[in-house]
Amino acid sequence: MTTGDLPIPPAAGTTATAAAAVPEAGHLHHLDPRHVAHGRLVGAVVTLTIAVSLAVGALIVMAVADGLAVGGRLLVAGATLAVVAGVALLSWRWPVVEHAHTRYGWGEAGLEIRRGVWWRREIHVPRSRIQHTDVSQGPLERRFGLATLHVFTAGTENAEVRLGGLDHATAAAIRDHLLDGAGGDVL
Repeated sequence: MTTGDLPIPPAAGTTATAAAAVPEAGHLHHLDPRHVAHGRLVGAVVTLTIAVSLAVGALIVMAVADGLAVGGRLLVAGATLAVVAGVALLSWRWPVVEHAHTRYGWGEAGLEIRRGVWWRREIHVPRSRIQHTDVSQGPLERRFGLATLHVFTAGTENAEVRLGGLDHATAAAIRDHLLDGAGGDVL
């Protein structure tokens, strides 16, 4: 079963049982499909935080405004529910949209990232400019077997380029590939 052209990611709390094959260098690839489930979980946490904050604020407004009529209370409650519903819908849908508009590739020339829904951005990191790379995992990324690749370059613009939503093995393989034969240290 698919969502558009995206496979449905595993349910929250599950990870792939077998390590995913590392995508081939020299081609553009989409992020790992588990990135969608990860983004939805992060969105759910953000939505819950906003919902609790708005509910507390609405209760304070209703408690302080003694003369607020029933219509005014319904308006405050309705506005609170509308905002929470909008944030929840965006949190559910945005990871799919972001996934569809993010691609990456690497090769002998370096790293290429194409991303952006409204404003498209192409980032090319020449291999000769790469100073060092890191792979990091937050607790939610670990839960989904994902990682973020950090590429540090010589220069001020895009001195650190991040690419999240990669399978951990893929991020490590790209890191190793970018550092192999990078020309040694530059002083």
